[in-house]
Amino acid sequence: MISGTRLIGMADQTYQPTLSQLRAFAAIAEHRHFGTAASRLGVSQPTLSQGLAALENGLGLQLIERSTRRVLVTAAGMRLLPQALATLEAADRFVASATGDALGGPLRMGIIPTVAPYILPGLLRPLRDRLPTLVPQIVEDQTARLLEGLRTGVLDIALLALPGDGPGLTEIPLFTEEFVLVTPPGHELAGRADLAPGVLAGLPLLLLDEGHCLRDQTMELCRTTSVDPPPAVGDTRAASLATVVQCVAGGLGVTLIPEMAVATETGRGSLDVARFAAPAPGRTIGLVFRSSSVRAPDYEHLAAIIRAHRPMGAPWQRIQATVIDTADTAGTADADGAGQP
Repeated sequence: MISGTRLIGMADQTYQPTLSQLRAFAAIAEHRHFGTAASRLGVSQPTLSQGLAALENGLGLQLIERSTRRVLVTAAGMRLLPQALATLEAADRFVASATGDALGGPLRMGIIPTVAPYILPGLLRPLRDRLPTLVPQIVEDQTARLLEGLRTGVLDIALLALPGDGPGLTEIPLFTEEFVLVTPPGHELAGRADLAPGVLAGLPLLLLDEGHCLRDQTMELCRTTSVDPPPAVGDTRAASLATVVQCVAGGLGVTLIPEMAVATETGRGSLDVARFAAPAPGRTIGLVFRSSSVRAPDYEHLAAIIRAHRPMGAPWQRIQATVIDTADTAGTADADGAGQP
């Protein structure tokens, strides 16, 4: 049989891969490095290589192409990787269900940078209390790379702004929050709560660097309200909200930030805020995972916990009172959300 890149032999029709062989394949595909994959699985590199070789020989396919300079996943490997990941997920869930702890063990959780610093402080301890055997592995990155991580199996779930715009992915809306205008102290708009989006026209609007979804959302807001996209303010480039906000404090311009970031970011310097009149522009944050995953019920339960421990903000609470009720699916509206505003 011809494999994706070379002739490796006929498949053994009686062959049944073992979980350790599938884990070896999945780890190598994730890390593209045999040493790193072996370390993550807690096995020696020869053991890892033997597991992959046994899998390839049994299937009659080359899944991984290895040279002295790089490791590649073949076309056959890319085709079979999602099924290997689904099999491993099913096996892990089977064991977890037998012990009564379906959300236990490592959970590779991607989070966008405009969410992670503001949601994690109030979330990690409740997760530890509610799910004591869960081991969150946090990966902070931009949306495009998180979506790619989901597709390739590097991540289990991601928290990001919806829509994720990814085929083969399932989205669970978590909450909606407003955007808030941050200004230097004494700005003519400071303290107002009746802004229209058109007020952004002509303002020196500071943006995050390319690749951040908040930048894209701000640009889209300008387009939908017939406001010309803001020109670059000098050569200012920022990779974090903290940097953008400090530039505002220094008088370089104004910026939009999500409600969850207001308390943290405006507490670091002398700043004022202004809010938009209803319906205010904003974003919806959701939990995203592969549609092929067998852990959808577990992720629904996790979503309920995240909703119950979201960062608080007055305008956000006003919006969220209805979003939580309508976003919950059957079986997830439990005590996690009881008593939350």
